[in-house]
Amino acid sequence: MAFPDFFEQAPRIATRDPLAALLGASDDGVLVYGYADAVRLAGHSCPTVAGAYLMARAALRALYPDQPAERGGVAVRMGAPEHEGTTGVIAQVFTLLTGAAAGNGFHGIGGRYVRQGLLRYAGASEGAGVRFVRRDNGASVRVALDLSRVPPAPGLRERMAEALAPDATPAARQTFAGLWQDRVRRLLLEHADDPQVIVVEPT
Repeated sequence: MAFPDFFEQAPRIATRDPLAALLGASDDGVLVYGYADAVRLAGHSCPTVAGAYLMARAALRALYPDQPAERGGVAVRMGAPEHEGTTGVIAQVFTLLTGAAAGNGFHGIGGRYVRQGLLRYAGASEGAGVRFVRRDNGASVRVALDLSRVPPAPGLRERMAEALAPDATPAARQTFAGLWQDRVRRLLLEHADDPQVIVVEPT
């Protein structure tokens, strides 16, 4: 298995998980995630998965500016219903990185380390973007993704149609895949800290 080289060049996300320390998964509780972890979870790499990865990174950096974020210490409030668009895919990436889970999450040990119910889906009234809330002090930010500044390559739609055709050649599929991943690469390497793409607002 070989991922594109830029996966390793993408920003990494360091968290501290007290549950991981308690159960011996990490002696100091530190868990460091890379973009490839999000890809393994989703099973594919696309602007949505990359955007969710960067949104979580931005939220955790804003809420924990001087230390690794506490995994399990953040609640996530999605701004749309679970089945709307790519909301579910984005939420899965958030669960990976923050520990915040929906109703199927970890119940905890002795009343501690609960992850269940920390991620909730909302209707349109929640507002645009996703709200991340620190559980210890109530600090919160709303993060939104604007991909308009990272447009797809010209002709991508046509190359996709060619790659999806029953008689598509390996060359056609490779050409499409390269163009598709180039947009992901640009997002991760050129716009990870672009405030006009990853929009963070205190709430």
